[in-house]
Amino acid sequence: MSAEEKTIAIVGAGQAGGWAAQTLRSEGFGGRIVLIGDEAHRPYERPPLSKSVLAGEALPETTSLQKPEAFDALNVDWRPGVSATRIDSAARRLHLSGGDVVGYDKLILCTGGRARRLGIPGSELPGVFTLRNLDDAAALGAALVPGRRLLVIGGGWIGLEVASTARRKGLEVTVVEAMQRLCERTVAPEISGYLLRLHASHGVHVELGMGIERLAQGADGNGLIATLVDGRTLACDVVLAGIGLIANDELAREAGLRCEGGIVVDPQCRSSDPDILAAGDVAVWHCERAGRRMRLESWQNAQEQGIAAARSALGIAVDHQPLPWFWSDQYGINLQIFGMPAPGHRAVVRGDMESDSFVVFFLDGGKVAAALGPNAARDLRFARRLIERGTEVTPEQLADLQVPLSRL
Repeated sequence: MSAEEKTIAIVGAGQAGGWAAQTLRSEGFGGRIVLIGDEAHRPYERPPLSKSVLAGEALPETTSLQKPEAFDALNVDWRPGVSATRIDSAARRLHLSGGDVVGYDKLILCTGGRARRLGIPGSELPGVFTLRNLDDAAALGAALVPGRRLLVIGGGWIGLEVASTARRKGLEVTVVEAMQRLCERTVAPEISGYLLRLHASHGVHVELGMGIERLAQGADGNGLIATLVDGRTLACDVVLAGIGLIANDELAREAGLRCEGGIVVDPQCRSSDPDILAAGDVAVWHCERAGRRMRLESWQNAQEQGIAAARSALGIAVDHQPLPWFWSDQYGINLQIFGMPAPGHRAVVRGDMESDSFVVFFLDGGKVAAALGPNAARDLRFARRLIERGTEVTPEQLADLQVPLSRL
């Protein structure tokens, strides 16, 4: 069979799926591409949803991966508002929610994840939101009216970015986090402390080590009452649940693919079935730098792994081992993270942590394993090179502002 007669199906039309489709064409694939997305929107980027789109500063269409004419030029069989319901891997056939069946030669699963829901009484009341897609952003944005009171449940990245956006829009904001510090799963204590100071300086009230027991309507029918696990109550008008993501791996599990909190793939993005690949938020892969399997929820990984999966589906040799990179914008401050900080790493601070521009390096022996900090893009570019090259450095060199990182 010639390449022009082959079909590659992509399930999931987010950033990973959109980049996979674009890469297939840019690599010269002339066969049929079927792009299946359960949303009505063409492929788009998610980072602006909690920032400029939520704030009303950017139109939803600005998040699109491609301009309409560029997307049309890809000549894909685009199936919006359709879900994949079953994979028949033996026959290489994909069953869709509308009853159609698509035969495939290669299948790329970019099914992403869904926002974890609150498992408490009152979680389905009007005024309780999650934020995962464009429709969520539109609904939440309409509720963020100046003067209202927002309760953010979860002190992770989504929760903190929404808190920042809401404060800039003139809302009162309280953040309740069950763990002992903000973003505890992803950053070191030094950065958690900085984030706490940053939000407090902008008038956000933060409750750490605290949970919500239930939500109820206010006595007058207006607003909501949140009861904390210690018995205290908080009055609010809007609630955002930002308590994590669940990988959409059910389709893969039912097809018998190996899954461990997501679809397990090798460095070529192949699942346990070599004709089925996976990329983006749903994919679990072994990160050599971290020394463990992980599922990386980031803009960078969705794009790069989508590209890698498409190339792999075409038989091109790939080895998906990116240096993890993540960023967050809050109150006009850009915080970036390169690498994966670990408890055993030695933290070295460059600059003043009481300011809004510094870098924290994490040393594994004499090498930089990770680096992060706010408003430090130039230093972090050099930090990235130190990590990628495995350059030997000393804590004294990194901490000394008189020693240019470019020299190291």
